[in-house]
Amino acid sequence: MKTFEYDAATTVDDAVARLAENENAMLLGGGTNLVDLMKLGVVGPTTLIDVTRLPLRDIDISDDGSLRIGAGVSNSDLAVHPVVRQRYPVLSRALLSGASGQLRNMATTGGNLFQRTRCVYFMDSSKPCNKREPGSGCPARAGEHRNLAILGASQACVATHPSDMAVALSALDARVVVRGVDAERTLAIDDFYRLPGDAPERDNTVARGEIVTAIEIPLPAEGTVSTYRKVRDRQSYAFAVASIAATLDVEDGIVRGVSIALGGVAHKPWRARTAEHALLGAAADDASFRRAIALELEAAEPLRDNAFKVPLVTNLVTRTLLELTKSGDRS
Repeated sequence: MKTFEYDAATTVDDAVARLAENENAMLLGGGTNLVDLMKLGVVGPTTLIDVTRLPLRDIDISDDGSLRIGAGVSNSDLAVHPVVRQRYPVLSRALLSGASGQLRNMATTGGNLFQRTRCVYFMDSSKPCNKREPGSGCPARAGEHRNLAILGASQACVATHPSDMAVALSALDARVVVRGVDAERTLAIDDFYRLPGDAPERDNTVARGEIVTAIEIPLPAEGTVSTYRKVRDRQSYAFAVASIAATLDVEDGIVRGVSIALGGVAHKPWRARTAEHALLGAAADDASFRRAIALELEAAEPLRDNAFKVPLVTNLVTRTLLELTKSGDRS
């Protein structure tokens, strides 16, 4: 057993200072992912800084109608919050599709953002993995990669991001509030995450000594409907083979607004900007939806055993958008 020190932060500034001064320290929220990684020997912090006592458990509506979610809010509390269920059903459904009720009770909103990939090579410390040990190689490219990336991957890494919540946040144009030693900054969710490139060990753009304090979600446009759909190998407690978070605004059969984020297909939640651009002003029908997602998937580079994700995503996106059209068309 590897020993470590445990500290409980008393304020946000205290947590930031402790994290900045100790390069081997990590933050402990619910611990639903971190503790597993420590047990497997994937990570070995010398110090855990408990942030569960910080005043980051509020869900507030700002003056502009946007929602501000404290990083310490549990996934369970966020999923059932009445404003989330009413305005952002895509987020509620994404949260409820992840893990078990017991895990959702423990997992925090901030911690959820920092989930690590479940690639079998990353999770097995006896195997080489560029994400865990830069420069050691990516055996997944020729090995077990059925559930790994088809978009935005690199020679160094084909891992996928596991969070359902983050996919919904991408579709909702969420912003992540980050506090550092000297200042606070706000990042668009798509700028918070990064593609692997030649540095796959970096999942996000948060600097050492910074912590996430809140997530902000803008008020959706009137008439917008949204949902989350997840394809997995078994009905419960499984990560996405592919998923979609979508918002749609249709009037008189024409797409007036749309956002599409895909999960299970890339190193980060994949915002389908090409498909969205193709759909604006187009007919909200099967042909338009299939044409748009086909344009998006022209960038796909599937490997030997995950090419099935291309038609899977095509059908998943098309079916989901058709269902949203039926429920939300303002004709």
